Amino acid sequence: MLKLSARNQFKGKIFKVIKGKTTSHVILNLNGLPVMAAIPNEEAEELQLLEGKAAIALIKASDIIIGVEE
Repeated sequence: MLKLSARNQFKGKIFKVIKGKTTSHVILNLNGLPVMAAIPNEEAEELQLLEGKAAIALIKASDIIIGVEE
């Protein structure tokens, strides 16, 4: 794991990279749970994000919204 202030770190593998005109949608497989991140194409290329490559999802706690059914 990386040592960062973000405590929500999840190891996984890149399942799919969908490259758009300016943005790449990167789908990670985190123990069977898909998580998608949208990042600039330049960043995806710089990080060499390829299917099957190990990656870590960092999720900032203040960016998570939780809801429940009434």
